Amino acid sequence: MPVDSIEINELNKDQLRERVNTAQRYQAWRDAKERAASFRGSLVWHRSGDSEYLLRSYYDGAGIRRQKTEGIRAPETERLKALWEAQRAEATAREAQLREVLTRQASINRALQLGRVPLLGARIIRKIDAAGLLGRGLRIVGTNAIYAYEAAAGITVDASITTTEDIDLLMDARRSLRLASAADIPDGTLISLLRKIDLSFERTRQNFRATNRDGYLVDLITPAVDPPWRMGDVRIGASEEDLTAIPIDGLAWLQSAPAFEAVAIDEKGAPVRIVATDPRVFAAHKHWLSGQPGRDPLKRRRDAAQAKAVGRIVTRELTHLPYEAGALRMLPRAVFEAARPLFETGVSAHL
Repeated sequence: MPVDSIEINELNKDQLRERVNTAQRYQAWRDAKERAASFRGSLVWHRSGDSEYLLRSYYDGAGIRRQKTEGIRAPETERLKALWEAQRAEATAREAQLREVLTRQASINRALQLGRVPLLGARIIRKIDAAGLLGRGLRIVGTNAIYAYEAAAGITVDASITTTEDIDLLMDARRSLRLASAADIPDGTLISLLRKIDLSFERTRQNFRATNRDGYLVDLITPAVDPPWRMGDVRIGASEEDLTAIPIDGLAWLQSAPAFEAVAIDEKGAPVRIVATDPRVFAAHKHWLSGQPGRDPLKRRRDAAQAKAVGRIVTRELTHLPYEAGALRMLPRAVFEAARPLFETGVSAHL
C-alpha cells in the first residue's frame, strides 16, 4: 500500500463532544461497578448455640470462600447490617443507571459513526480487562493498539492500515499472571476465557495461537530472551492445553515502554478500554519490523504505513510525548535514530 496516500481525519465537533462524553460516562460506570462489586457476598445472622452472630461471607482474590464473624447480635451489629444493605442497594442501582446511560450513548456513537474497534476484538479486550489482566501483565499490541492512539488524539486513520481479523496479546513473562476470581474461569486458562466469548475458539497446532470458526486469530506473544534456552513455557493457566506465548525479538522494547491507556469505541458504539504500549515505541518498533528482510513483504509495507501514521499522530496530536532519547531508553540507539524521521513536524493531512 502506498504510504503517502494514507489519510488522518479529524473528528468534527459533534464527534469530539461525544467521544469525551463516552470516556467520562464509561469511567463513571467503571467506578460504580467497582463499588457495587465491593458489596459482593452477604451479611446474615447465624445462630450458634443460644446466640446469633452477624456472619460475613465473601470470596477472596483466589476465589476461595471466606467467612468472618462481625459480632454477636446487638444494636451495633444490627445497624451495621442495615447500613451495609442500604449501601449495597444504592451502589447496585447506580451501576444499573449508568449502564443504561452507556446504552443510550452507544446509540449516539453509532449515529455519529464513531465506532472503530472490531466487535470481536473489543469483546476479547473487555473480557481480559474483567479478568484483571489488562495492563497487569497483558497489553494490546499490533494493529488494535492504533485504536487507542486514535481515541486519545481525536482522529481516525485510513481503514487500510487498521482493518484486522486478529489480535496480539503481549504477555509480560516477568510476572506471574492469574485470572481474577470474578472472571469465572474454573481452570484459569486463556483459551477457556476466549471460549466464554465464542465457543468455537480452539488452540491451533501453533500453540501460541487460537482461532475461531470464522478464522479470527488470537496470538499470545512475549519478548525473546538471550540465550533462548533460559526461557521456559510462558502461559497464564497451569494447564498444558492453554496457549503458550511465543518469544519474539524486539518485544522487550514494547514491554519495557510506558503503558498507554485510552477509551476507544467499538463498531456498535460501546466504549472499550485499551491498554497498549507507548505510541512512540510502537512506531519505532513497526519501523524496525518494516526493515527486517525475513518478514513477509506485504506485512513489511503495512508495518511501514502504520509506523508513519502513528508517528504523525504523536507529532501532530500527542504533543506531550516528545520523541526524546531520555524518555525512550528502552529502544536500542540504532532503532531510535532510524525512526526519528517519523516524528518530524508536518502539517499535511496526508501521510
